[in-house]
Amino acid sequence: SVGATRAVLPVAMLGTGLTMFRERSEFGEISKRLPIGLLMAILSVTGLLHMGRGRPGLDDGVDGLGEAGGLIGLGVGGSLEAAVAPWGASLILIGVGLVSVAVITRTTVRQTARGAARGAAITARYAARGAAGGLRPAIRGVKNWIEGLLTAPGGDQPVVNVPQPQPPVAAPTPAPAPPSEPAADSSATPAKPRRRKARPGSADSGEQLTIELGPALADSRWRLPSLGYLSRSETRDVDAKAVEERGIRLQEALAAHGVETRLVEMTVGPTVTRFALQLGEGVKVARITSLNKDIAYALAAADVRILAPIPGQQAIGIEVPNEDREVVALGDILASPEAAKARHPLEVAIGRDISGRSVMLNLATMPHLLIAGATGAGKSSCINSLITSVLMRSTPEQVRMILIDPKRVEMGQYEGVPHLLTAPVTDPKKAANALHWAVREMERRYDLLSACGFRDISGYNAAFDRGDLKAPLGVVDDEGEPVTYERLSFVLLVVDELADLMMVAARDVEDSICRLAQMARAVGIHLVVATQRPSVNVITGVIKANIPARLAFAVSSLADSRVILDQPGAERLVGKGDMLLLRPSSSVSQRIQGAWADESEVREVVESWVLQVRALEDAAESDEDSHDPTGPVDVIAVGPPADLITGDISRPVVGGESGDDELFEQARQLVVSSQLGSTSMLQRKLRVGFARAGRLMDLMEESGVVGPSTGSKARVVLISSEQLEDLQGQGY
Repeated sequence: SVGATRAVLPVAMLGTGLTMFRERSEFGEISKRLPIGLLMAILSVTGLLHMGRGRPGLDDGVDGLGEAGGLIGLGVGGSLEAAVAPWGASLILIGVGLVSVAVITRTTVRQTARGAARGAAITARYAARGAAGGLRPAIRGVKNWIEGLLTAPGGDQPVVNVPQPQPPVAAPTPAPAPPSEPAADSSATPAKPRRRKARPGSADSGEQLTIELGPALADSRWRLPSLGYLSRSETRDVDAKAVEERGIRLQEALAAHGVETRLVEMTVGPTVTRFALQLGEGVKVARITSLNKDIAYALAAADVRILAPIPGQQAIGIEVPNEDREVVALGDILASPEAAKARHPLEVAIGRDISGRSVMLNLATMPHLLIAGATGAGKSSCINSLITSVLMRSTPEQVRMILIDPKRVEMGQYEGVPHLLTAPVTDPKKAANALHWAVREMERRYDLLSACGFRDISGYNAAFDRGDLKAPLGVVDDEGEPVTYERLSFVLLVVDELADLMMVAARDVEDSICRLAQMARAVGIHLVVATQRPSVNVITGVIKANIPARLAFAVSSLADSRVILDQPGAERLVGKGDMLLLRPSSSVSQRIQGAWADESEVREVVESWVLQVRALEDAAESDEDSHDPTGPVDVIAVGPPADLITGDISRPVVGGESGDDELFEQARQLVVSSQLGSTSMLQRKLRVGFARAGRLMDLMEESGVVGPSTGSKARVVLISSEQLEDLQGQGY
């Protein structure tokens, strides 16, 4: 039936079957491409064999037909010759053969014809070389060309990786006591995207997040907000043909400058498309890196970024901005499989990388994060997404936050959330005091861990959950009650604008940030510091040395990029959430399109927490009114009073009495002996800051030592030295 192809056809059918079986195991479906392509190839080859071997008929018998195209060739070739001229039949069969090759190799007919012509030309050229200088170089050249065809899918056609939309997955909230070992990198370089069917049982967009609180928090009264509060982005259809044409223009532009390359892969991301190029023999990498402007001109792009080489690949990456950018919604990231695998309370959603994979960042392993970029590049949106991720995935028993917002307008929407230790801090002077409080809290936690014999917060909390830390510490509080152990929550300190703090109290702020960055990781205190002024006056060398994890948004100059990342790249970003993430464990930055959370979505998430707080407070009041013997409902241990965080906490608070303060006694002696109630005098004599000196003056006013403030003039001193001695003798 198939004539001379009877020896090859079984092998081809076996290969087709194996390939179809492999595709079914990998993609969960059977492709119709291979059987259709094989059928077209059989029709084309048998028809051409029939026409090329004397056109045997039924009278020639089995032997005559078997040497040509067989019965199939007779039917196909004979019918075409009868319908059109022999030359027309030949052209039709050759065209069908090219189409079959294109179907099998996933290429176009034009590219298949071009590859065949190129192969014929290369074969002829190497044959000529063989005639001139021996067969060995010619054979080696043909072998290399064939291997190149076999290793590249579809011949010379590069692979176009288009991210497929991921099915939403219920993302479990992590257990509060994670292992002390660093978690695996959640955004490692992924494999090529494959087509997969959505698995049954995916979470609905409004499904409640699954929470695993651990033994100590299993009866928590808090419920995490629903994923339905966060919207999803629309799926974008990628024009693969336009991407391929852009890749061809890129190759032609490089060839015009004498750089021979081979396009092996094209990855379409939310913001940019990365073209992976293999260099020809003898071509230096520096020749491509110097052609930034020429490549951008050839592709009509605002700018391009060259990654030389792509980590883990023998290829150069050229990232070109997409004409139509994709918006990455925070809801997409939190509903992704990567978010479902995230187990730590401080693992937050950042965005999507260039391959379309969701990126979750574990702040506990960073352990601190520096965010910088020009105005309007997306820093505030990134911080809002980060905070919203914490609110969506963690309870107040797991993570507490201090938000410092000198701009006054970015973080006010989070007021009332039970995760906050104090209301968002907007005064730069109070912000410096909040940093001082964090330092003192760090020292207190270290004293606690030292007394209990643990190295970090994870081991301590694990022991607390097991019930191994019920015994009192052996000390009493101000009311004489024994102080018991407490479960330690993570503390996230977010600073939205570092430049304003550095202008007001540069030395105090820098010292506090450096101390926290150096030591606070083990006790669960982590920093997120952001600024829109990436200069050495704001991001000092000491701060950079202690905060190795960086997020760089678009900047205007190479110098700013080097200040943030210690390397170029941020000046090539296109803005609107386009960022480079530099992890402490890597020297190569990762390009990410940041997640976006609408202001209305953030308000709904905040409102869900505020309503829970009100409900628990109402329940506590009703229990008190009914004299419930079980006692009132414990809403939450809110931590220290807010005025201890934002007030002048550098002054020790001992029992609430000002007379017990040694520094207060020195200040009172100075004011009474000099009869001058001046805040600046206290600053000079006691070597304290303005806020602390003002606080001391207010305490002396409350105790009757000085009068009220009269503007810029010194206060009136109301007592003499003898009266002060009498007061001291009476214990005041």
